[in-house]
Amino acid sequence: MEILDFLAHGFAVALQPEHLLLALIGCTIGTLIGALPGLGPVNGVALLIPLAFNFGLAPTAALILLVSVYYGCMYGGRISSIVLNIPGDEPAMMTTLDGYPMARAGRGGEALGLSAVASFVGATVATIGLTLFAPLLVQVAIRFGPAEYFALFVLAFATIGGVTSGSFTKSFIAACLGLLLGTVGIDPVSSVARYTFGWYELYDGIDYIVALVGLFAVSECLLFLERDRDKATASLRIGSAIPGMRRSLACASTIGRGSVIGFISGVLPGAGASLGSFLSYVLEKRWWGAKGKFGEGDPRGVAAPEAGNNAAAGGALIPMLSLGIPGSGTTAILLALLLSMNITPGPLLFEQQPDMVWGLVAALFIGNVMLLVLNIPLVGLFAKVLQAPSWFLMPVVTLVAFVGIYSLNNSPFDLYMMLAFGVLGYVLRKLDIPTVPVVLGLLLGGQMEFNLRRAMSISSGDWSILWSSGISIGIYLFAVTLLIAGLVYALLISKRLK
Repeated sequence: MEILDFLAHGFAVALQPEHLLLALIGCTIGTLIGALPGLGPVNGVALLIPLAFNFGLAPTAALILLVSVYYGCMYGGRISSIVLNIPGDEPAMMTTLDGYPMARAGRGGEALGLSAVASFVGATVATIGLTLFAPLLVQVAIRFGPAEYFALFVLAFATIGGVTSGSFTKSFIAACLGLLLGTVGIDPVSSVARYTFGWYELYDGIDYIVALVGLFAVSECLLFLERDRDKATASLRIGSAIPGMRRSLACASTIGRGSVIGFISGVLPGAGASLGSFLSYVLEKRWWGAKGKFGEGDPRGVAAPEAGNNAAAGGALIPMLSLGIPGSGTTAILLALLLSMNITPGPLLFEQQPDMVWGLVAALFIGNVMLLVLNIPLVGLFAKVLQAPSWFLMPVVTLVAFVGIYSLNNSPFDLYMMLAFGVLGYVLRKLDIPTVPVVLGLLLGGQMEFNLRRAMSISSGDWSILWSSGISIGIYLFAVTLLIAGLVYALLISKRLK
């Protein structure tokens, strides 16, 4: 009953006109960004964070806007997968296997309608799970001390390969680079400047927002400059989405299984939407066996991964809000937003910021309905956006990035830093080194160091304090388990690609 009271209060916050408008704007922009191949939720959210600061949005309003963009991107990724056979983002990759064959057969509208319903159910299941399980996780996390928090950060870095599609070695290198960048600034104990090279602008450390926009948005623009010109794409007849909505009733069990699998994948730190989408599709294919026509335009091959990746997206918010550990690349960006607003996610967040947390949960329920309403009648419009040339879209992205970053502090130094991180992101991506672990290292490195040094101060230098409690030991064992599972998952993927 207490949770229902909190949720009712959250709806009172979310139903304010300003928050409703921001949720609608976020859902619309997110769907458009998700539909554009190559951008995805990480770039979309990173690009809009400076705008949230420039408009002076309160933390609750900013979080509602950006999480709506996040959910909208997860919805939108399926559009290019089905229409163009190009995943809008990595989790939508599995949707191409049956979505595009359906579109080629003249059933594109049906596939889009079915995927919209599956996305709605998956996201709703995840939001219900967030409502029920996040407060329970908070009750456990309240008992954490410095040693337990250090173990949590070890867990985050041990499973960092699951957040990306790169190799574990390259992810580890990227994480170490992020940890090094996180040491820039004033030492929290000795107050000595570290790695500032005499630049006073670096005494407060590297600005998370500047680094994020550079690593993702600017590097994407640099990569675009060396690509070939837009290639003509075959125009497919989309048709009505109504048959897909009817088909969703026949795929109800598929959508239900995919939602549960995706939610569990999202809650696990480092697993994310890609694993949720993959497992949902593979397990559904094995469930039906020879009875299905997966890979040839089977509607269940569209419903399962879409339910899975949207449920995983919502599930990834649970460790981010409850423990301060991002469950995916996009939640790492949202973590940066909260830290930039001097809000520390963790067990005390639910007690100190109840309006923000429960207002966000209620806004997710509302946003899911908005996305379903938007994605059914406007399917044709969103598909038309894919025909816009990249030479027009990318300069707009660059302009928004420069204006947004300069407006944060009116500082040319921020622009130089953004360009430097843009070049760094470009080089890393050319070397096939993921950028998300760099962000995680930058975000979590300072808190990891602080908790380690605090634990060592309490124990007078005795390292055994780090594994002296049952909670710490349990977290370390869980980290090892997820690490092994991630390696096995990578081996299965490599065999599947051969």
